[in-house]
Amino acid sequence: MAQAYIIDAVRTPVGRRNGGLAKIHPADLAAHPLRELFSRNGIDPAAVDSVILGCLDQIGPRAMDIARTGWLAAGLPESVPATTIDRQCGSSQQAVTFAAQAVMSGTEDLVVAGGVQCMSAIPMMYANTQAARPLGFDDPFTGSTGWHARYGDAPVSQFHGAELMAQKWGLSRGAMEEFAITSHQRALAARAAGRFDAEIAPLAGVTADEGPRIPDRAKIALLAPITPGGQITAAMASQISDGAAALLIASEAAVRQHRLTPMARIHHVSARGDDPIMMLSAPIAATAHALARTGMSLDDIDLIEINEAFAPVVLAWQAETGADLSKVNVNGGAIALGHPLGATGARLMTTLVHEMRRRGSRFGLQTMCEAGGQANVTILELFWRDADPAVRPGPGEASCSDLGDRTLSIHQRFLADLPPDGGDRAVPAQSSKPSRASSPPPNQPARKATPAAPVNRRAACGAANDPHSTAITTTAAPANRIRAGAGSARVAAQTATHP
Repeated sequence: MAQAYIIDAVRTPVGRRNGGLAKIHPADLAAHPLRELFSRNGIDPAAVDSVILGCLDQIGPRAMDIARTGWLAAGLPESVPATTIDRQCGSSQQAVTFAAQAVMSGTEDLVVAGGVQCMSAIPMMYANTQAARPLGFDDPFTGSTGWHARYGDAPVSQFHGAELMAQKWGLSRGAMEEFAITSHQRALAARAAGRFDAEIAPLAGVTADEGPRIPDRAKIALLAPITPGGQITAAMASQISDGAAALLIASEAAVRQHRLTPMARIHHVSARGDDPIMMLSAPIAATAHALARTGMSLDDIDLIEINEAFAPVVLAWQAETGADLSKVNVNGGAIALGHPLGATGARLMTTLVHEMRRRGSRFGLQTMCEAGGQANVTILELFWRDADPAVRPGPGEASCSDLGDRTLSIHQRFLADLPPDGGDRAVPAQSSKPSRASSPPPNQPARKATPAAPVNRRAACGAANDPHSTAITTTAAPANRIRAGAGSARVAAQTATHP
């Protein structure tokens, strides 16, 4: 199968509701990372085959295909088509999936994927409720005989779903509050250390994410639940935010033609569904499916990003998977950084690939819950580490200049080894530990290295590696329960019947 590579990933800062990005037109918000993507990499944007952006509540300034409007607002070529998709919170992660699939299928070589959301301009769920009420529709479900026959009058609400998860997995308010506090602590530490600097393109005077704040435990403990009689408070929920992000996805042929340096290879993409009333639990099934499909376990995964829509989403997922939370959302999550709905999937992937690069982590996994009881999952494999085991830095070794030079050398070997017609070639994965996920060895003999050519020399990393970890107090979980081949049975058991 053809490979798909992430060449670069960039995002705006995430602005708080009514914060520094609130007055920016959504088209201009989307345009900013799109323009920056090509400014950073020196690629002719006319070479792009298509643009795919995620966005929810596509009304008003986000109507009429915001992906196309944003692309044109960025001053980019009219010849490039664009489309906007809505998979709710997973929209921009799905955009990356569609881009990767287009490249893997051989129908396209260079695709831009990302997302945008300005929640300050148009309130969350406005299209679901207020926009259609004058037309006689209170919500997307009332009046559907098929939906009512299957799910009755059960509330379709993320708040209700979060409460159901807390109840099912026995999560205490204290544990969820501690998780939320840790998210802020990690985000504050990452921001102070400059770990987001390489991925953020400042906009309108905003240079950093506006959401993280010093937690006040006493104040958090006094917050009233969102749902009367429940446990979930605003402190355990993701923040209403504004932002945009974009990634450039390329085939091997495009890498060779445009002399690009990949950041990572897209190892796996998929999505799964679960109970739409509980709504937020599908990352459990999605993770099991991805690991079973790839023959991997969570032991193979070095870094994980799972969207913190609510604290119980991650804690229930951890209880089921036995995941080591020290490698989950290491720089904080949406509880601290914010959740600009249609942009969050791309924001998570941007943060994941940059942190993988900074640490020298081989595999990264991303998953997120979505309305309708769905979840996307993506596994990335760091490009330079795939290519040559000799370049793996030890702790503290991956300085920016050092890793940049190593990446350049590997990139030249990669280009020399590409088939002259740009055909498929699996990049061999190397690892100090056995992994069933390693790519097969190349089918072709090594070619003589080509003369040096101009190469994109983006900064390869940020600060030196550091084992950044913050303990999280939560309910005890068994050792890693998701193992290769074991996920399918659990998925079947969970999804066979509605609770």
